[in-house]
Amino acid sequence: MSGPAASPRAAARRGPLVGALLGWLALLAAAAVPAPARALDDPAGRMQVTSLANGLTVLTLEDRTTPVVSLQIWVRVGSRDEARYTGVAHLFEHMMFKGSRNVAPEEHARLIEARGGRVNAFTSNDVTVYHEDVTPETLPLAIELEAERFANLDISEKTLASEREVVLEERRLRSEDNPEGRLFEALLALAFTAHPYRWPVIGWRSDVEAVDVAYLREFFRTYYAPNNLVVAVVGNFDTADAVRRIERAFGGLEPAPTIPRNPTQEPEQRGERRAEVRFDVRSPIVAVAWHAPKSGDPDGPALDVLGQILSGGRSSRLYQRLVYAEQQALAAQGGYWELQDAGLFFAYASVRPGSPLARAEASLLDEVERLRREPVGEAELAKAKKQLEVALVGGLTTTHALAGRIAGDFVTFGRVRGIEERLAALRAVGAEDVRRVAERYLRPEGRNVVSLVSPAGEPAQPAAGSPAKPAAGKPGRAGSKR
Repeated sequence: MSGPAASPRAAARRGPLVGALLGWLALLAAAAVPAPARALDDPAGRMQVTSLANGLTVLTLEDRTTPVVSLQIWVRVGSRDEARYTGVAHLFEHMMFKGSRNVAPEEHARLIEARGGRVNAFTSNDVTVYHEDVTPETLPLAIELEAERFANLDISEKTLASEREVVLEERRLRSEDNPEGRLFEALLALAFTAHPYRWPVIGWRSDVEAVDVAYLREFFRTYYAPNNLVVAVVGNFDTADAVRRIERAFGGLEPAPTIPRNPTQEPEQRGERRAEVRFDVRSPIVAVAWHAPKSGDPDGPALDVLGQILSGGRSSRLYQRLVYAEQQALAAQGGYWELQDAGLFFAYASVRPGSPLARAEASLLDEVERLRREPVGEAELAKAKKQLEVALVGGLTTTHALAGRIAGDFVTFGRVRGIEERLAALRAVGAEDVRRVAERYLRPEGRNVVSLVSPAGEPAQPAAGSPAKPAAGKPGRAGSKR
């Protein structure tokens, strides 16, 4: 497989640890059959797990031949854990860079970047993650800096006032003034009526404006405790030395006596729901979502294949029909979105100006119904599976990606799934499996439809056979990143 050369920064994060993965990726791309015979040497099989006395978990995976180390700290807290004010988990993602007792605001990032490293963070519905890619000699500093902010973060009125304004501006740009942001806030709020996945990771504006320092300090003591953290170190380092440094730096942190979790479960949906969002756009958007199983469900691989066939790229059925053949849409995308407590299967289309929104929706739903009725062809199935295999292996060819993989799996499942295990599950998906999951999950009575149209336009009309009365919905958002 040919392509553009890797950037020096990306190449520097690779070593023989991922050499087998790169070789496997080339085999997948070139193979004429879906299952290459050569077994994959999965580097995650050499991962070591260390548990400190205060409950902190350390995952280490050495590769002494690569010139970098990836350090990631996964905090088991996301927007689903917010009980009173929404957006608090994401607000801390920002505040963690604004200084602590012994480190000035932004100094953490400056110290890492001055040594050629990279540092950032992201927040999702389920977790908050702080990550750094550094040279081996900078790893001790990175560990100390991380421990400092987890132990002594500045949670003050001054810091809150500053970061509150930053987050509100981010919310304005990504959600309130962004048509897709508005659309997906509405879609999540419509699909989830009870579970906290219904509110946006970035939070509702009123909550971000109202949260106070006392609440933030209690939230930090509870969820940023060591027994709620997973630290992953992957790359060029000595395991024994790194674990000693992490234990010395983090070992004094006090564990939380209890870590509360929101117990709310989403009730079964018993009828189609509809909402309309008015926004100043030239290209209306229609989005549809159905409830799907949580991460790790046995139906997950079949749903991934279904998503690839229906809406995965320009060769997908939705793109070929709506964008190319009928020229109703400018874009069409979707797929299976899995989270720790639940999942969604979604699809959406950006409709060409002047093209009827109802017609685009009808075409989208017709493609869904085809998949519920008719098994896909062998060639289409094989292509989708190979694309997913290449994406799975190709996404794990850096120390940063490997650190994210082992920590993400450990946080979600309590173990790291082997690549061979995941590839075997994907390869086992047959045409009838794709039809079966489409029939089971993409039911007409289980769909949630949101139309985003211009205030000057005509109200969106439901597709033929759908209820005429729309359901009211609030905005929601799928995720946020610093």
